[in-house]
Amino acid sequence: MTDAPKSTSPAPPATSAEPATARHGGRTTPDLPPPGSEAAEGLFSRTYLAATSSFAAVMFLTGLAALAVVPTLPTAAQDLDGVSLFPLVAGCFVAASLLGGVLGGHWADRAGAHRPLAVGMVLAVVTLLVSAASTSIWQLAAGRFVDGVAGGMIAVAINAAIGQAYPDRLQPRALALMSACWIIPSLVGPPLAGLVAEWWSWRVVFYGLAALTALPALAVVAVLRGRSWRAAPAPSEESTPRPALMVAVAVSVGAALGQYGASGWDTRHLLFAAGGLALLVLFASQLLPTGTWRAAHGLPATVLLRGLSSGVFFTLEALVPLMLVTGRDVAPVVTGLAFTGAALAWAASSWVQGRLPERTPRHRLVVVGASIQAGAVAIAVVGSLPGTSPVIAASSMVVAAVGMGLLAPSLTVLSLSHAPTGRQGYASSAMQTNQNLGQILILGVASAVFNAFLGVGSNDHAGYAAAFGLLLVPGVLAALLATRARSA
Repeated sequence: MTDAPKSTSPAPPATSAEPATARHGGRTTPDLPPPGSEAAEGLFSRTYLAATSSFAAVMFLTGLAALAVVPTLPTAAQDLDGVSLFPLVAGCFVAASLLGGVLGGHWADRAGAHRPLAVGMVLAVVTLLVSAASTSIWQLAAGRFVDGVAGGMIAVAINAAIGQAYPDRLQPRALALMSACWIIPSLVGPPLAGLVAEWWSWRVVFYGLAALTALPALAVVAVLRGRSWRAAPAPSEESTPRPALMVAVAVSVGAALGQYGASGWDTRHLLFAAGGLALLVLFASQLLPTGTWRAAHGLPATVLLRGLSSGVFFTLEALVPLMLVTGRDVAPVVTGLAFTGAALAWAASSWVQGRLPERTPRHRLVVVGASIQAGAVAIAVVGSLPGTSPVIAASSMVVAAVGMGLLAPSLTVLSLSHAPTGRQGYASSAMQTNQNLGQILILGVASAVFNAFLGVGSNDHAGYAAAFGLLLVPGVLAALLATRARSA
C-alpha cells in the first residue's frame, strides 16, 4: 500500500460524556474520567454502549461464520471433485487475511477504524454467497480467499477501534469481551453446521450464514456511521514505514502458493512450495516493524511473540485432532468437545486477565501464558505415545487455550501501548500479519517433521511426538523474550 495521508485531527466527541484526549507516552489516550461519571461505569455506560454493542455483534457473527463454515469444507471439496486441493481451500483464508490485515490497518489509521470494519462486514456476507454458489473447487477457493481478506480487515479494525474508542483502563476488558463473544459460536456453530450439511446441503450452511449475517451487518454499518472515531494525528516524521500494497499481495500469494504446494509431493508442488517460501522470505519482513525478527524492544518484540504463540496454539489445534481421528479412531464428537473446551478455556482465562488490577505488568502475563503453552505441548507429546488415553492429547488443546487467553489480550494491550501516535492500525495490522505468518510457518515446519519421520519408515506415534516436541522451541522462546515487550 502506498503511503496514506496523515490522519486528520480527531473529530468532535460523539457525546458530551466522552472523555477528552491527552498525550501520554508518545500516543493519544483518553483521559481517565472523574469518579462517578458515566464513562467511569465501564464498557456499557452511555458513552461506550454503542461501541461495545457494535464490536460484540461483529465478533459474534464473525465467530459463528468462521466456526460453522470450516467443518463443512471437506464435504464441499468432495462434492466439487476437489479433494486434492483441499489444503488450498483450507489455507487460503489465512493467506488472504495477511492482505486484509494490511488493508484494514492502514485504512484505520487514515480514516478511523469504523470504515474498514463496516466494509469487512459487508464483504463477508458477499463472500458467503459466492462460496455457496460454487460450481468448482476454484470458485470455492476464491470465495474463501476473499473471505480471508474480509476477516483480516475485521480483526485488525476491531483492535484498532478498541485503541481509538476506549481509554487504557477499559481496553483489557473490551478485549476479554471480544473473546467471550466466541463462546456461543464455538458451542453451537460446528455441530449445527454438521447437521445442516448432513440433512440438507453444505450450500445451505453458507446461504444460511449469509442470511443471518446480512441484517446485523447492515445494523453495524449504520451504528458505526454515527460514530466519529478517527486516528490521532500522525507525527510529521513517521518512524514506521507503510508497506506498499504489492508487498502485501506478494506475501499473501506466497502463503497461498505454500498451501498449494503442501497438497502434493511431486515436482510441480515442490516448485510451488519453493516459490511461496521465496516470496515470504523476500517480502514478509516489509510488513512488520523493523527489528521484529531480532525481538527489538517494544512493538517489534510484541509482534514476534504474537507469531510464536499463535503458531504453537494453532499447530496443536490442527495436528491433535488429526492424530485423534486418523491414529486413534476417536469419534468426531470427542474432537468436537476438545474444540469446545478450548474455546471455553480461552474465554475464561481472557476474562480473568481483564479483571486483574490495572497495575499488573502485562509482560508477566505473557510469561505465564507462554509457560502454560509449553506445558500443553509436553502433554501433547505424552498423549502421542502408544497406549495413552486420547483424553490426554485432547486436553493439550484446552491447556494451550488457557495460555492463549492470557497471552493474546495482553499482547494486544502491549502493542497498543507501543504504537506510535495515530498508528494503532499499523500496530494491529503487524500483529495480525505475524499471527498468520506464525500459523503458516510453524504448522508447515511441524508437518514437514512429521512427514520426514513417516518417510524414513517411522510409525505415526514417533512422527507426532517429534512434531509436537518441535513446538517447545517457539513456546519456550516466547516465555524468554516476553520481557522485551514490556511497556515503559
